[in-house]
Amino acid sequence: MNLVSHLLQRAIGLDAPATRDVLVQRDLRVPMPDGVELLADRWAPRVGGESLPTALLRLPYGRAGLIGISMARPLAERGFQVLMQSTRGTFGSGGVFDPLRHEREDGLATLDWVVRQPWFGDSIVLVGASYLGYAQWAVADRLPPEVKAMIPHVAESALTLEFLRTDGLSLETPFGWGVMVAEQELSFPILRRVVQGRKARRALTTLPLDRADVAAIGHRDDYIQDILVHTSDAQRWAGVDHRHRVAEVTVPVSSIGGWYDIFLPGQLRDFKILQEAGRSARLTVGPWTHIARDSMPIRETLEFGLAHARGEQLPQRGPVRLYVMGQEAWRDFDCWPPRDYVPERFHLHAGGVLSNQVPDESAPDTYRYDPADPTPAAGGVRMVRDSGRVDNTELEARPDVLIYTTPPLEQDVEVIGEISAEIWFRSSLPYADVFVRLCDVDPHGRSHNVCDGLTSLAGADEICAASVTLWPTAHRFKSTHRIRVQVSSGAFPRFARNPGTGEPHATATTLRAADQAVHHDRAHPSAITLPVRRTP
Repeated sequence: MNLVSHLLQRAIGLDAPATRDVLVQRDLRVPMPDGVELLADRWAPRVGGESLPTALLRLPYGRAGLIGISMARPLAERGFQVLMQSTRGTFGSGGVFDPLRHEREDGLATLDWVVRQPWFGDSIVLVGASYLGYAQWAVADRLPPEVKAMIPHVAESALTLEFLRTDGLSLETPFGWGVMVAEQELSFPILRRVVQGRKARRALTTLPLDRADVAAIGHRDDYIQDILVHTSDAQRWAGVDHRHRVAEVTVPVSSIGGWYDIFLPGQLRDFKILQEAGRSARLTVGPWTHIARDSMPIRETLEFGLAHARGEQLPQRGPVRLYVMGQEAWRDFDCWPPRDYVPERFHLHAGGVLSNQVPDESAPDTYRYDPADPTPAAGGVRMVRDSGRVDNTELEARPDVLIYTTPPLEQDVEVIGEISAEIWFRSSLPYADVFVRLCDVDPHGRSHNVCDGLTSLAGADEICAASVTLWPTAHRFKSTHRIRVQVSSGAFPRFARNPGTGEPHATATTLRAADQAVHHDRAHPSAITLPVRRTP
């Protein structure tokens, strides 16, 4: 395992460690107020570990394997002692795993236990990605003085809720996660994960969807049923939304996100709350997906985390550091969203043209959407191997995808900030979805996705303005490239199919095809709004 860890560290470009002699104490028992005991492993240098800051990671994925060698060991070799704790009901910890439910109470009890241990120095840094980042936000407003910093990575304070919006069910990610955690402690996990992935993909086509968990894992699963039945505003989720704690955080926060990450909108929302509350915070967003491997979280823990733990001065940098795609460069800004980017409407026109000019009179463009042959998801914000930026040529050749494209740009157009679209839309059915994607088309005609979003409509059989919020982005469209907008009615299985009947997603059994129309005339000026700065 040491060799694997060191090879991984070299692959991501970490500096040489201060020591390779690391001791791991397994299965430390951490008592909770209700009598349940959670298990934890402590990684520390064999000599001098007791005096070091503690990096705390609370996770439901197990303490052995990749997380230990890719996160705990590199930190323990470079100035931290690391405590990795299995959350309630996972990998030997007592109690029942009810996702998201116990992280506040158990997290606070764990912090209280850590500061009373004989090996504890005098400082704690909260660390970790995804669920581990959410676990940080769950306790953020009641941190003991020994906690000096938080470093949530690809995470936000209301973890599942973005997927469960009333105006669009993002199905693939929470369903796939539910399947994964339901079977993660069974034997032969690597082989099982391959088989599991195939079964989960097939299960997403199940009708009704509330039987998909049985199709994927052979039994009912409470979390999967919850995400199918309860939208984000349901009482079921009241105890797992920690957005109200963000403004009350008392320690510096370094938030690390990715432009193609599943939690980016919530992560940026959390950062804006910190900014507006005057808290000490900085933001880094790179060109990453949720599952991308990069050294940034470890580097930030070593730079930002150790500096605050030791009371040292941080190297100078801007509060916001963004990787600008297209330019392929890191840039620093004062805030999110950056200033000096002017909202500009790019209108859809007849003939597949995209322009900042208001459209003339024209007939709508039409296509047929069939949920039995749904428009597929291609790349984008997903937790699969082909997520992120991909070639959209095959997708754009489908008859159920409309495209609108500018002429070749005469100068660079830089887009950084929040993206939205207003699509004047009508369907032959009252219930329909509108999916909008922004793409960069290179001089060879290859179209690569930048960001996208979907909204679900009721009353779609009357002409209406569909408001679509796309993922935020930072992208430079270079001169000679073209800006493209796709309009369709789905991205399956990332988003659940709209059956066209108005039935709830969980219990729908009938799929109805629909004829869709996108209007673009003076009375119905469909457009995407981009925060723009033009550069020579």
